[in-house]
Amino acid sequence: MRPTTIYGVSKVTGELLADYYAHHFGVDVRGVRYPGIISSGALPGGGTTDYAVEIFYAALRSGHYSAFVREDCRLPMMYMPDCINAALMLMEADRAKLRFQTGYNVSGMSFTLGQLAAEIAKHLPEFRCTYEPDARQLIADSWPQSLDDSAAREDWSWQPHYDLERMTSDMLTVLAARQNPGDAR
Repeated sequence: MRPTTIYGVSKVTGELLADYYAHHFGVDVRGVRYPGIISSGALPGGGTTDYAVEIFYAALRSGHYSAFVREDCRLPMMYMPDCINAALMLMEADRAKLRFQTGYNVSGMSFTLGQLAAEIAKHLPEFRCTYEPDARQLIADSWPQSLDDSAAREDWSWQPHYDLERMTSDMLTVLAARQNPGDAR
């Protein structure tokens, strides 16, 4: 609850405001805390976890990715279809069973960048990843390597559908089809 980046400060501020309105005015506010998001629909914007999206574009475009974090950098991630599903599940949950208003962690998977690169190489054997950590590595080092989403699992039966293998296969299929509309892989 004491973030050091403006991104984190903004997230905590939003949660505190939501809690205020819930407690003082009875507003039904529900919120989740997502890990790093991997999406085939949104281009990376330079954030700390964007390596987990950039790597797919680079793998398909050039067969090489120069990463800005270390090979052993492990962070919690979630694939966008699971993010959407988590939000919908929380919205539909019985309010009487919810212990929290805005504080539900959800997670899909935790993996190292090296594990992600190896999974991509299973589909694209010529793919290579090199590692040149920059200042974003320091931010990544300050974050947890996994998230405890047991409250979401208990209160509203949260369960991700995608693991590293399934997400990688889907991302490569979707992005390849977008780059080459005639190639559905």
